[in-house]
Amino acid sequence: MVPVLAFDIETIPDCDGLRRVHGLSLELSDAQVAEFAFERRREQTAGASDFLPLHQHRVAAIACLFRDDRGLKVRALGAAGDPEERLLQDFFRVIERHTPQLVSWNGGGFDLPVLHYRGLVHGVRAERYWDQGENDRDFRWNNYISRYHARHVDLMDLLALYSPRASAPLDDLARLCGFPGKVGMDGSRVWDAHRDGRIDEIRAYCETDAVNTYLLFTRFQLMRGALSQQAYAQEIALVRETVGALDGAHWRAFLDAWPQ
Repeated sequence: MVPVLAFDIETIPDCDGLRRVHGLSLELSDAQVAEFAFERRREQTAGASDFLPLHQHRVAAIACLFRDDRGLKVRALGAAGDPEERLLQDFFRVIERHTPQLVSWNGGGFDLPVLHYRGLVHGVRAERYWDQGENDRDFRWNNYISRYHARHVDLMDLLALYSPRASAPLDDLARLCGFPGKVGMDGSRVWDAHRDGRIDEIRAYCETDAVNTYLLFTRFQLMRGALSQQAYAQEIALVRETVGALDGAHWRAFLDAWPQ
């Protein structure tokens, strides 16, 4: 089988970058820098949003569910104290090694552009990911970059027929399909958790989002005929079995929210 990599990222404001871009004093705390950026964003959007432009985010966690012939694995990349550059390089190294089918929820609109910008900032190498036929002719017709190619499937974008007005949240669709949805926190609370030093909690939350994304992809594969009903049931059972064998309170909460 072609390996599948369902992934999710969590981000925080890039406070060091914001200091450079806006010429802010080094004496300002990260909290003060972030609040400056949030307020500036509220002014730009007439109070509608304080969500920062994507190039002003920093990656706090990357979680992956990797499925191949040998089984299924779930984990947040690196360790809690690892620098952002290592997390980015680890992610693109998986692509370099396995050429997987990438699966995301809003990955084309958020996760991948953030990874692009941060990879550029850190000088990360990602030759396989960026190949559009220069090194492998097959990638001319099917690569990770083109919206209409299949090496990356952004489920949210695809199911909405590329119409932002029709898009739906991951949590809602997961719950509608009988899957656990988000447990523990949501993206709006990541910055506060990071400020409190709760990095492990952020990584755990990111892992459960990666699993929700894969569960929805499996349901999508059933809908489009790529999986039989029996194969779908076996895949769901494998996810449940794999999660059940993992340590962590977030996995117990995940299973509690997913009755058989």
